[in-house]
Amino acid sequence: MTRIGLLSDTHAYLHSRILDFIRDCDEIWHAGDIGSLETASELEKIKPLKAVYGNIDGQSVRLSYPEVLIFNCEQVKVQMIHIGGYPGRYEKKALDLIRTEKPKLFISGHSHILKVIYDKKNQLLHINPGSAGKYGLHHVITAVRFVINGDQIKDLEICEVER
Repeated sequence: MTRIGLLSDTHAYLHSRILDFIRDCDEIWHAGDIGSLETASELEKIKPLKAVYGNIDGQSVRLSYPEVLIFNCEQVKVQMIHIGGYPGRYEKKALDLIRTEKPKLFISGHSHILKVIYDKKNQLLHINPGSAGKYGLHHVITAVRFVINGDQIKDLEICEVER
């Protein structure tokens, strides 16, 4: 059983309630727009970090993290990209990868809108954790926590903090 803390769009800001929410997780995953290597380092001090870079990330973040990350967590194949869209409205690059890689879990960020949608057509769960940062049009800071146990994704929880 692996407990995951999922963030996106921190834009170099880490709210203390979000940090408390992910502190007991086994791993932290970040779906891009980290904002700085210092932010990534702060997250790595808590738990191991898997991350992709986003459109606002500078050269140092882009040299440290890939644009796309495809990996297995237990028996779940995961695909993570910052600008990926969502079921019915995937970005071309994300959809091409979904079709070839066939992940069970597809994670993206960018929109600052928290979404959890099951895609029947591609047989995957899509999660966008919204924005854990304070910059953007969103009014609520969000993060997601869930468990992967074997081939099951379960026990999803949401943290919401008024901005």
